Amino acid sequence: MRFLSLNAFFVTVTVVVVVVVVVVVVVVVVVVVEEIVVVVVVVVVVVVVVVVVVVVVVVVVVVVVVVVEVVVVVVVVVVVVEVVVVVVVVVVVEVVEAEVVVEVVVVVVIVVVVEVVVVVVVVVVVVVVVVVVVVVVVVVVVVVVVEVVVIE
Repeated sequence: MRFLSLNAFFVTVTVVVVVVVVVVVVVVVVVVVEEIVVVVVVVVVVVVVVVVVVVVVVVVVVVVVVVVEVVVVVVVVVVVVEVVVVVVVVVVVEVVEAEVVVEVVVVVVIVVVVEVVVVVVVVVVVVVVVVVVVVVVVVVVVVVVVEVVVIE
């Protein structure tokens, strides 16, 4: 439920921002350029661009949220399994020297730390890539709209 409400929130915010941008662009074009043909062309271009941006943002948000949640669940499961295995190993080889038990615990701690670091790095990289893609799309959209307005 939280996942759905989070996505709904992002989608709503995106749509509101996009609608505001479209209205502002249309008003500016209507005020600056009084030719109806130019206004219609600009409105069509802006609407198409806005739809593309909204779809990209929504897909990106959903993908990032899903990836982060899946990664967190997988890491938690792996860590729990490793801890259980360590406990079982320690109980089973209680007869073995204390040094062996300490070595096993140290190795598992190192493995868990490495896993957590890798997960954090992967999530950060995914988020950065997504942000860069969204920024590039927005810049391209703005450039296209500006060129269409200037050309007309």
